[in-house]
Amino acid sequence: MFITSRSMSFDAAMAIFKLSKIFSKERYALTNQIRRSSRSVSANLDKAWRKRRYEKSFISKLSDSEGEAAEIQVWLEFAVECGYLDAEDARKLYSTTRILFEPSSA
Repeated sequence: MFITSRSMSFDAAMAIFKLSKIFSKERYALTNQIRRSSRSVSANLDKAWRKRRYEKSFISKLSDSEGEAAEIQVWLEFAVECGYLDAEDARKLYSTTRILFEPSSA
């Protein structure tokens, strides 16, 4: 499960990076925020995995990662509404960030 989540979050961060390259310099703040948030999801998942022996630390890092994923979703909405990003591209990335933290059906 961890490897799949980590891989999905990394792939999403790279997709966000590539898509945000088309944002002009006037959109610097949005570009910076969405890139930072997308990288933070993977980084916090890695931190959580390394702290998995310590339940409170593990949960804290997972919570941080989930919060960053929620932030990505907000930035994606802004990017679409401002006309910086295609709605379909944003929808795919939004879906990925949502799937990462959905409760498992297992």
